[in-house]
Amino acid sequence: MTLLDTTDTGRGLLTADRYRAELDDGRELYLDGKRITDPAGHPAFKPAADEIGRLLDLQHHPDHRDLLTWEDPATGQRLARAYQPPRTVEELRVQRRSAEFWHAESLGQHGRSPAFMASIAVGLYDFRHQLERARTGFGTNAEAWYHHTSRNDLVLSHALGDPQIDRSTDPVDDPDLALRVLSENERGIVVRGAKQLTTLAPLAHEVLVYLSASFAHRRGEQFVVWFALPLNTPGLVTLCREPLGSNPWGHAHPLGARFDEQDAMLFFDDVLVPWDRVFLLRESELARTGLGRINAWSAYIGHVRYRERLRTLLATATLVAESIGVDGFRNIQEDLGTLAGYAELTEYFLDAAEARATVTDSGLLAPGDTAASRVWSAEVAGKAVDIVRGIGASGLLMQPTANDLANPRLRPHLDRYMRGRGIDAEHKSRLFRLAWELTGDGFGQRQDLYEFVHRGDLARNRINLYRRYDQSSVRERLLSLIDSPADPAAPVTPADTDTGADAVLSTTTPEVRK
Repeated sequence: MTLLDTTDTGRGLLTADRYRAELDDGRELYLDGKRITDPAGHPAFKPAADEIGRLLDLQHHPDHRDLLTWEDPATGQRLARAYQPPRTVEELRVQRRSAEFWHAESLGQHGRSPAFMASIAVGLYDFRHQLERARTGFGTNAEAWYHHTSRNDLVLSHALGDPQIDRSTDPVDDPDLALRVLSENERGIVVRGAKQLTTLAPLAHEVLVYLSASFAHRRGEQFVVWFALPLNTPGLVTLCREPLGSNPWGHAHPLGARFDEQDAMLFFDDVLVPWDRVFLLRESELARTGLGRINAWSAYIGHVRYRERLRTLLATATLVAESIGVDGFRNIQEDLGTLAGYAELTEYFLDAAEARATVTDSGLLAPGDTAASRVWSAEVAGKAVDIVRGIGASGLLMQPTANDLANPRLRPHLDRYMRGRGIDAEHKSRLFRLAWELTGDGFGQRQDLYEFVHRGDLARNRINLYRRYDQSSVRERLLSLIDSPADPAAPVTPADTDTGADAVLSTTTPEVRK
């Protein structure tokens, strides 16, 4: 059955059991030099797969069904809310509330949650008419792929960046620097190369391949391509980084184990991409303009996730401060107020995106532009982490493990010298280890780096803001003032006074004059 089969209603909403089973699909997946045949059952991936499965099961719970799912009018099926193409402000806001629920459950740690990636599928669906005009059939492919992913509730990943080999050289001069199209035939296109950094790849069904803003404008048209493939496609090799939820010394790692999404390199070893999986080919300008369109909803959902991460950092910092008796210190309260301000500002950005939403040419309601808020988020991400680290200070480094607490020789010393204000040593150690995991260990550092890089090149984003910000009206007023021949030192005549500011004030706001 191909993607173009409109009679396919799919398998409907995922369950945890079905999700775990579907990951065992024969994909070529490697970790630490060894091939992994069943990601959901492997110790490195199982906690994260189980956590995604738990969240997927919530879609079926009667208390959450109406928030987390919607009814597809074409099929009558219940589908994941994140796959709903919003056409009204209320539908957009329901999508936001659904994402808020998901990200609250994951404490803002799931950067590439299924809720995030589904919104990119919505964006591709919205952009289908431009894709179709560029090349007959490509828009149809995009629409069919959206229906395929939504009706099967697929967990998606995406791959945008080039491998980090030599960024001073153009792929035209060294083809290995970017994924490229080798050839076309009656079945599809053949691609060779690599993509980084593909977050969630070991735990996803499919990957959407396109180009980030840094790489969208190419000298060689062979490097411009958008397509989607199942991660078990022959010739597609996935290499994972070292897991961040390991537990060698008795420390529990609840965040790293449950929310380590994994990041991967994808190697395309002369992979055949069928024609019905190709959405854009050799259209550099379309790839550049289309990037913002297909990411319009994901940027909005990304702010929902970031808001929850900031709220998590604020609550953690507050609990740490209270546990050591510094929450009443003025400088600590100022730091906590800074974090509270960050969290509040993300609310404003989301409200503004809804207030400035516009109807696209396909009839969907797209959130207003969030480019400036994405720059701001990257700028403050490190500061937010530093605040938590500054409050916890050396206590983040030195906390007993569960085995330390169970040792009868050590326990009296721990109870006496490693307790907190109003809490025992065991509770305090768990709290501080959680704070360390958020901000200092491998998982915390990965999350911090993710916040800085995943929104794209910060310098480029600032420059783009500058270039497109409309200064025309203010420039005109300033230039008019500069070019005015009037002498500002000249005396004001009575006639000028009669028709000046007082006269205007008396006619426009008489109540002020009383």
